[in-house]
Amino acid sequence: MRIGVIGGGAWGTALAQVAARGGEVLLWAREEEVVAAINDRHENSMFLPGVPLSPAIRATGALDDLADRDALLVVAPAQHVGAVLNALPSNDTPLVLCAKGIEAGSRRLVGEVAQAAHPGAPIAVLSGPTFAHEVAAGLPTAVTLACADPALQVRLAERLASPTFRPYASSDVIGAEIGGAVKNVLAIACGVVEGAGLGQNARAALIARGFAEMTRFGLARGARAETLAGLSGLGDLVLTCSSTSSRNFSLGVGLGQGRSATDLLADRRTVAEGAFTAPVLAEAAAQAGVDMPITDAVCRLLQGAPASEVISGLLARPRRDEA
Repeated sequence: MRIGVIGGGAWGTALAQVAARGGEVLLWAREEEVVAAINDRHENSMFLPGVPLSPAIRATGALDDLADRDALLVVAPAQHVGAVLNALPSNDTPLVLCAKGIEAGSRRLVGEVAQAAHPGAPIAVLSGPTFAHEVAAGLPTAVTLACADPALQVRLAERLASPTFRPYASSDVIGAEIGGAVKNVLAIACGVVEGAGLGQNARAALIARGFAEMTRFGLARGARAETLAGLSGLGDLVLTCSSTSSRNFSLGVGLGQGRSATDLLADRRTVAEGAFTAPVLAEAAAQAGVDMPITDAVCRLLQGAPASEVISGLLARPRRDEA
């Protein structure tokens, strides 16, 4: 299976490294310096410094070069997936979606964006608790690989699996997508707890209540509860809510320390997807009649409300049954 990777950031490069264990991989990157560094020095010093890359990875700056691939891992940021796929020559090559988010404006999941751009392409979703530098270094990792086509799921899993990268099969594409999108928003909230010095008890409570929000929203959108409780939901939530290796968690730490969202988001080399997903998720939840107070609180923080005020508002909510 000839694999192409769309996106030359840290995660795209790490997945190219995974796929290169089973054969040649072609990676598309927007940045000319990334393409040159991968081809000439087998490294991506801009986005994944310090990780020697497999010589089986080739890079290109031309999307047309991906036309002969048997499957494409789509790792562009969620807000840019539509533009990239619309620029990709139209065909029925399977698209494995690895971005986590909801498109602003349209409120579409990444899978819906992909289907609109390439109606004939089979869709799969790869999601789970993954830090790019650990995956690229070959540390043990497990992910959800969701696909409605069982035969395609098996082919993809066989191509990507290795002793340190283990894909678990699912047919719940929507559930895998929702877990990955919502956890980014909740990771910002957990970072705020860290930045404000509220302690481990508060973070554990927020993870649990955040998972309840994820479940309510996921079920309302047709996801399965077991998917949300698996690697692409709860597993990813636990990881990104507990480490500054998470860009979303780091953003929350800064907000909890009183820094402005504008300043924290100024670095264009990294993308905290949760900052873009939060307002879209809040709109979609309101439209579906789903109560998501933590998501709403993150939106207020991103709009500039003081962390102390937002935290006080959450703590002052009326008591209720746990559900």
